[in-house]
Amino acid sequence: MDEFDREHWAPETLAVRLGQERSQYGEHSEAMFLTSSFVFKDAAQAAARFSGAEPGNVYARFTNPTVTSLQQRLAALEGAEDCIATASGMAAIMATVMALMNAGQHIVASRSIFGATQQMFTNLLPRFGIETTFVDGSNLSGFASALRPNTRIVFVESPSNPLTELVDIAALAEITRAQGVLLVVDNCFCTPALQLPLTLGADLVIHSATKYLDGQGRVLGGAVCGPKVLTDEIFKFLRTAGPTLSPFNAWIILKGLETLYIRMQAQSANALLLAQWLERQPSVIRVYYPGLPTHPQFDLAKRQQTSGGAIVSFEVRGGRDAAWRVVDHCKLLSITANLGDTKTTITHPASTTHGRITAEARAQSGITEGLLRIAVGLEAQVDLQRDLLRGLTS
Repeated sequence: MDEFDREHWAPETLAVRLGQERSQYGEHSEAMFLTSSFVFKDAAQAAARFSGAEPGNVYARFTNPTVTSLQQRLAALEGAEDCIATASGMAAIMATVMALMNAGQHIVASRSIFGATQQMFTNLLPRFGIETTFVDGSNLSGFASALRPNTRIVFVESPSNPLTELVDIAALAEITRAQGVLLVVDNCFCTPALQLPLTLGADLVIHSATKYLDGQGRVLGGAVCGPKVLTDEIFKFLRTAGPTLSPFNAWIILKGLETLYIRMQAQSANALLLAQWLERQPSVIRVYYPGLPTHPQFDLAKRQQTSGGAIVSFEVRGGRDAAWRVVDHCKLLSITANLGDTKTTITHPASTTHGRITAEARAQSGITEGLLRIAVGLEAQVDLQRDLLRGLTS
């Protein structure tokens, strides 16, 4: 809508207002279009819609007004020209790779990424002739050394899952741009509320909208944000292959975006307090949180993020037995591998999110048997500490 031009309103306002086209009924909340197809006034319009000569909705596998509203809003928040919504975060990654790469091309990826992404790059993409080289995300020279003439994409998470490792996005973008390689950043942990990778030089931003964009653990969703010259290719893949976001899920995520900024601020503040408390516990060997001065990339976090985020990982003495003891003593924290919820969650990455990758790959990524990951929600800090203390002192 013209009155909500992204250039004239704050992001908090855009998160609530942008992308709403009211129908004849004048609804205040965004409408949900639960339809598989759309009716045309005549055969000529049907032909024009299918060919793309006339804009408009055709079939819900690739066009739906509710999904379009979400895409417009998220693109504005990320500072992107365009956005393509998908059925999940992994669908967003797969659609990006399949749309923009060919057999014989190469990916360079930071080693510290989500386990399912590692599985895709290591076990699935080689079947299609796409090879991946993994490097230390904190070492820019490693990225430069790994680039080949056939490298098409450099893929990073920043912060990473689960060790909150940061990549200097602006510096890496200079390297990739000089070589004509696309830089793709998974912005799931920060969201546009805390970090804007495109303004730092990234070419594309990936989201698992399942996480903080929804914010309450209700639905699955994903998204890719960036310039239309790239998203148009991803749209062509989605139109044919169909990793489509449903209008119901799009509507839920739209509602989640309305509270994104206030949630991220509150959850990040809660996470910092919990990280500081964990550092004082005798049974904790190390805490991983970008908002702590002890984090090796604390200065980088201050430059490219507005806060440390809401993910805190920590290692306990005693390996898996001790880590599982902490998990099993939790009565308040939800024992689940999902994150981004208003409810605090806890998981043991070595046996859950990263359990399918090899022990060697886990060791290279720094994922020990004593490591735990907490996605901090909105509960009272005193209750989170009390819940964890039982397992930490047992």
